[in-house]
Amino acid sequence: MYTHILISTDGSELAQKGVDHGLSLADENGSKVTIITVTEPFPVPSISASGWGMAGMDPDRLKDANTRHAQAILSAAKAAAEEMGLTVETLHIPNALPAAAIVDAAKMQGCDLIVMASHGYRGIKRVLLGSQTAEVVATAHIPVLVVH
Repeated sequence: MYTHILISTDGSELAQKGVDHGLSLADENGSKVTIITVTEPFPVPSISASGWGMAGMDPDRLKDANTRHAQAILSAAKAAAEEMGLTVETLHIPNALPAAAIVDAAKMQGCDLIVMASHGYRGIKRVLLGSQTAEVVATAHIPVLVVH
């Protein structure tokens, strides 16, 4: 049914449920799999009289830390896929807004399904915490399977 599944993860316990479900679905369908993680843009430094902002923060160290973290997330997901006998590609999109990067990657990779996890927050919690999943569902041009 699905030939190429894009599975999104941020490395969290909740996201792992989405990875597990997506890998199982790929295994059942013989689908190609791409696993993606996205690291958000660095905050814009602010300079004020109080000195609040990114003073003392090294952008190169932050970039390196994000890259190492993304590699660890993707390595763990790839190992789980390979343990199931699946061949998987991994993709790290740095310095991007997650929802837009996920939708764009799905288009560029030729995916026909996106699998991702969500807390399923509503109301004020959703407003305060945001929902990358809701944005992907609203903007994707292919089906999105949301795992709770």
